[in-house]
Amino acid sequence: YMLQAGEPIVYQYVSLDHVSRYTVASVVAHEDEELGTRVGAFSGDDFAARAQAFATGQPDPSGSTVPQQLVKNIFLWPSHDPLRKGIEAGLSTEFALIVPKQRIMELYLNYAQFGPKLFGICAASWYYYNIPPSKLTDYESAQLMGVLPLPDRVKRAPGGGLDIGPTADPLAADLINGAANVWVPRQLVGMGGWQAAVRTIGITDSAAAHADTQNGPDGCSTMPQNVSERLRSEGAK
Repeated sequence: YMLQAGEPIVYQYVSLDHVSRYTVASVVAHEDEELGTRVGAFSGDDFAARAQAFATGQPDPSGSTVPQQLVKNIFLWPSHDPLRKGIEAGLSTEFALIVPKQRIMELYLNYAQFGPKLFGICAASWYYYNIPPSKLTDYESAQLMGVLPLPDRVKRAPGGGLDIGPTADPLAADLINGAANVWVPRQLVGMGGWQAAVRTIGITDSAAAHADTQNGPDGCSTMPQNVSERLRSEGAK
């Protein structure tokens, strides 16, 4: 996906140690509640239901899990044809069985698209909110989950933040508002709170606990140069 987006790409890798636990919890709640408890990339029942829906032209009843989205974002192409879906199922199954859950989360947050030619939570947190990913709040994290379905239709608001005002794409704004105000909070309540959500993938500390390494190459403690260049080219304030 990133290569197919074309230049110039805005991106910088960040360790999961330096990502807000609110953000991690929001991904679990919004994208894949069973990531930490499920064996494999998806349940057989969900896969069968999705395959039947695809074959009959019906809406997807559940959506892709985090491992499925991850292999799509790293290895595959943007389409919904049966070949890509089949490859995605095979690769994601191997990925989920071999790669630890925290590593899957780290890769997912680094390769997810958060705007036009904008990839990864490091670039997204600086571009929209002018803060490192370790400082993202629960509301900002939930907002960003609403970006994931239609990242190419999302804009930065004048002065910062996600554009959900009159100039925003209506569907993008609806997804952002829905994620931030309804879906993520509701799912987290059902999971017992954000701490319980991150514990499902073995995280019991905070990003602040890793402050001694935040100035390292994967700490994303300062605005990446390509984010600064994007903002300057847009005349952002």
